[in-house]
Amino acid sequence: MKRDLNKAAVKEIIRSGRTQELEEALDDWLSPEVVDLIKNVDDEEKALVLNALSPRILVKTFKVLDLNTQKRIIRDLPHDQAAKILNEIQPDDRTEFLSELNGEIVNALLKLLSEQERAITLSLLGYPEHSVGRMMTPDYVAVKKDWTIARVLDYIRTHGQDKETINVIYIVDEHGVLIDDVRIREFLFVSPDKKVSDVMDGRFTYLEVSDDEEKAIAVFRKNNRVALPVIDKQGILLGIVTIDDILRLAQKEETEDIQKIGGVEVLDEPYMNIPFLKLMKKRSGWLVILFLGEMLTATAMGYFEDEIAKAVVLALFVPLIISSGGNSGSQASTLIIRAMALGEVTMRDWWRVMKRELFSGLFLGSLLGIIGFARVATWSCFTPIYGPHWLLVAFVVGFALMGVVLWGTLCGSMLPLILKKCGADPAVSSAPFVATLVDVTGLIIYFSVAMAIMQGTIL
Repeated sequence: MKRDLNKAAVKEIIRSGRTQELEEALDDWLSPEVVDLIKNVDDEEKALVLNALSPRILVKTFKVLDLNTQKRIIRDLPHDQAAKILNEIQPDDRTEFLSELNGEIVNALLKLLSEQERAITLSLLGYPEHSVGRMMTPDYVAVKKDWTIARVLDYIRTHGQDKETINVIYIVDEHGVLIDDVRIREFLFVSPDKKVSDVMDGRFTYLEVSDDEEKAIAVFRKNNRVALPVIDKQGILLGIVTIDDILRLAQKEETEDIQKIGGVEVLDEPYMNIPFLKLMKKRSGWLVILFLGEMLTATAMGYFEDEIAKAVVLALFVPLIISSGGNSGSQASTLIIRAMALGEVTMRDWWRVMKRELFSGLFLGSLLGIIGFARVATWSCFTPIYGPHWLLVAFVVGFALMGVVLWGTLCGSMLPLILKKCGADPAVSSAPFVATLVDVTGLIIYFSVAMAIMQGTIL
């Protein structure tokens, strides 16, 4: 009764409450399979499944569940089972979980921890939110430079089993200051009589405990490491951050950025789990702000009411003009926000970005302007809809498109950098926000061009 049982058979065992059979059935399941099973049973059955898991699979499974499921599991499990989970999971994963809970619940859960694990957790929770200190784990292997390779390998065999990773061994001095990190393979292919100092090169990459999460992601991307040491201002090794935490964090950051770019407040939980009223609150805020901003469009059109009355044909192209400007602005904004997230663009690059987008805006605006001019000219060959001054209308549309697209491109590229300079999140200069801004200013550009070209004819 092992892996030959399909999920339907296991669900039947769960429903019948046959605990012994369930333990045997889940004995060699992988944690992703267990997660998939847990997602498809009710809360009472979840507790039954978790009670049937071995400690090793239990911890691995809990680690990859979403936050809401983790909360329900800890709430519903007996105290001894909840204590087993909280004491066994890695300190950084436990800190991440506790950081999402309110103070009263955290205090209750801290009482379930062993004295040693409680001290570690309180230490990690003491660092600023979203800092590297919250993410690090103290489970690493550190040795001294005067040790022999044989002693290092013996130490790893004795103490390395419960560490987060042993891919990299850290070398510290007598005061705990980090002086190097060495991949374990360097110890495996040298004579056991050699000393650690013989394989050191003194070059290592590190994070500081006060660094923010975004910097941690950038450093991992740049250096292609599975783990990085974390030090304090004195250089003392405090812990390590591993790639699995960075991957989860990067996914979370990217999800938040995408939601902000779409004009939505960050969702704190999965879309299908978030309560309807809470979802509406997250979506309505920016929507109302953008709607109020779009009201300025009517104000701008009202200012040019006389011009529109004299040349009604101009109103036909308003949607074309403002959508082109909004689209170009949204396009530029999305490109720059993503480039900033990847570290490809920094504040120092603002002038290079502006020059690049200036030429981009001129090219794209000219392209759309030529198409707009050709459209008016072509239609005028078959219909009198644009009147006897169709050529002037064509020039207005063409030059207005050039101006609006150029303006939209510059706004979309510069706003993220300006917000970053002001200490705000660049992602809030989202596509809808840029589009709204360019809609209003685009109308002013359009009618200003029309007045300049048509002055003395129909205006």
